[in-house]
Amino acid sequence: MKPALVVLAAGMGSRYGGVKQIDAVGRNGECLLDFSSFDAKKSGFGKIVFIIRPDIEQDFRERLFDRVAANFDAEYVFQTKESLFTQEELSKCAERTKPWGTMHAVLCAEKALKEPFAVINSDDYYGRQAFEVLGKYLSSIDCDCTEHAMVSYILGNTMSKSGSVSRGVCTVKDGYLDSIVENTKISYDKNGGIITELDGNVYSLTGKEPVSMNFFGFSMKAFEEFHVYWDNFKKTSIDQPKTEALLPVAASDIVKHGKGSLKVFTSTEQWFGMTYPEDRETVKKEIAEKIKSGYYPEKLWDN
Repeated sequence: MKPALVVLAAGMGSRYGGVKQIDAVGRNGECLLDFSSFDAKKSGFGKIVFIIRPDIEQDFRERLFDRVAANFDAEYVFQTKESLFTQEELSKCAERTKPWGTMHAVLCAEKALKEPFAVINSDDYYGRQAFEVLGKYLSSIDCDCTEHAMVSYILGNTMSKSGSVSRGVCTVKDGYLDSIVENTKISYDKNGGIITELDGNVYSLTGKEPVSMNFFGFSMKAFEEFHVYWDNFKKTSIDQPKTEALLPVAASDIVKHGKGSLKVFTSTEQWFGMTYPEDRETVKKEIAEKIKSGYYPEKLWDN
């Protein structure tokens, strides 16, 4: 069974200042997501499911989706502030404007899936090798498998010179995930070292730590634990205006609660992505270099 690719594309782009997931960076108006979609199809994924906000639907179709769908089995689902809540629950968070997070987004896509699936961010470049490795693994498991997987990256390869980044710092033992700690503010210090602000304290990092870039692979079995995590999140955080339900935390809970394992594949690919406005030119340059080297064709899609 060919796996599916789920794309987290409903973000607000607050640091970027716009809808970065459909911003053109390729020679023919392609978005960064065009290249991830191309790599996924080339690596054996059978379909792609985008998670978007209703307010960007028209632009999303015109700038990306219709082009990808002409070449790949593709669909999209909506993530809204009201998704997966009862009316009683919504009354407790009526003032909230911030999205509910990456775990909430994946749950919004559950009904569109019936096969093992990978998850990626819309604004990160992952590299084809990662798609090949995870795609091959997901093709080998069934929907009840309790051994899930992820691709980790080397922290120093995922930093931005434009500002801080959010990364899940992983502890890996014998090739399997032991834990993930979400670090929402990792940056360079004035001397070029890497630091993280965590729980009100500042810590130094080596840059060699394996980190999560939200590139996970799951069987459908994972949704059992995802629902447990989501139900607990609603009970404890529904009235908090900024707290988000995070996929890396839910994935780590699978391990912590003894409900399965996560096999860790490590990529040495240099990350680039669309976190800040200044990143756009860097991404365009990196994509142009990959086209020049023959890594991508001059014209990405046939249609």
